[in-house]
Amino acid sequence: MFALRLYALVFAAGLCSLGVELTAARLLAPFFGTSTLVWANVIGLTLLYLSVGYWLGGRIADRWPTPRQLGYCVLLAAAAIAILPFITQPFLAAATNAFSSVQTGVVLSSFAAVLIMFAVPITALGAVAPWAIRLAVHSVEEAGRVSGRLYALSTVGSLVGTFLSVLVLVPWIGTRRTLLVFAALLALAALPLLPRRAALVPLAAVLLLFVPEHGVKAAPGDRVVWEGETPYQFAQIVDDASGERVLRLNEGWATHSIKPGPTGLVGGYWDRLLCLPPAIDKAGDGRLAVLGNAGGTTAVQYARFWPTWQIDGVEIDSTVSDLGYRYLGMREAKLAVHTADARPWLDQSKERFDGIIVDAYRQPYIPFHLITQEFFRSVREHLTPGGAVMINVGAPPGHDQALAAIAQTMATVFPVVEQSRVNDFNTIVWAYRDAPTAVGAPARLAGAPQPLTPLCADMAANATRIAPTADPLTDDHAPIEWLTDAALFSYLQDGAPGAER
Repeated sequence: MFALRLYALVFAAGLCSLGVELTAARLLAPFFGTSTLVWANVIGLTLLYLSVGYWLGGRIADRWPTPRQLGYCVLLAAAAIAILPFITQPFLAAATNAFSSVQTGVVLSSFAAVLIMFAVPITALGAVAPWAIRLAVHSVEEAGRVSGRLYALSTVGSLVGTFLSVLVLVPWIGTRRTLLVFAALLALAALPLLPRRAALVPLAAVLLLFVPEHGVKAAPGDRVVWEGETPYQFAQIVDDASGERVLRLNEGWATHSIKPGPTGLVGGYWDRLLCLPPAIDKAGDGRLAVLGNAGGTTAVQYARFWPTWQIDGVEIDSTVSDLGYRYLGMREAKLAVHTADARPWLDQSKERFDGIIVDAYRQPYIPFHLITQEFFRSVREHLTPGGAVMINVGAPPGHDQALAAIAQTMATVFPVVEQSRVNDFNTIVWAYRDAPTAVGAPARLAGAPQPLTPLCADMAANATRIAPTADPLTDDHAPIEWLTDAALFSYLQDGAPGAER
């Protein structure tokens, strides 16, 4: 009977260790994003805390080889997990304010403080396996068998915790309540080893589940219309200070979609994407694929300015598509939405398009598999003769390494590639499937119908022809995250103001 209790405890500890790690990343995402740097810190520090836990667990187990002491260690981890979302809130709020004024020191210190707070529960959970082995092994002859069984149980628990948190709990009840569920499960697993008064801990965790959630993340100066967790990210619909309704994801540095107003124009890079039809001399009956449809800004704009174009919008997050229909006017669009990852969808599609727009971001990155030579070859194969592709590339001013790498890679596949800066942070790069289509494009852009005329004319006038590179981005080597991180760090160190779009 004691062995079963011990096995259940080890399983629960494994479940919660990975579950808490993944939920920690979701706790940070609305404030610090989901970049590779965030994930590297979360995973790296989790491994560090577990290593310290293994070492401490082995030493303490030799000194106090009793089930009750192990139970108290697990109870400590449960209590620490339960209070985490509450004690980290002041630091996360400080990070929100610091991002708006680019106070890099406050951002980094808030990030470090939150990660350090995970040290107690993860370290305590790391101590469980060696402590349990010390209690379960009664002779040298069975040491290997018992330790292997316990580590297998812990690993299976981690596997369950991974999928339980990401696929079930976070989308269903949110980040804070997911941590409270893990705390309650952990405390319940420790109860058979502890006196009855220890039942107060799981009871407290359960009661905290009913504390009302007063919003995940403040939006200074804005009115939050909707916010919540999706299977992929944190999303917010807000009415901003200028009166626009926008979609923000994760840390909210960038606006991912805007609801077009009466004019149909939104004042951002989306307006320039409307210049694709005149660029290829196809004003009517075109077909467009939008890879990264988000809340449907481009689709809605095309419905107003190029109403005879048929649009296929590809968006991996179905919740974001739902938000587009509910809050951002996407019902106006002549649009077929496909819930899929953009590249597999395109590779498997048998259709051809007059235009393809790539606007997929996992802020601050374009997914690497959407900017490689192999991807652009697939794009060209799916364009009709005379067609073109446009891609929105975000890069801070003065730090264009990622932009150059993407544009020059496109130039190894397409005969004519051009780029035009829209604002400080966005550049439109476009490429023609066939070189003759590019001839006369500047005149066609300058003659685009109103109110697109000044936008398209400016894009043509400021276009820069791109030469191919000898070292293109490929599926095997596309360090877009490294290039983006280096640019952002340099930009923030310069103390530059934040981007609006």
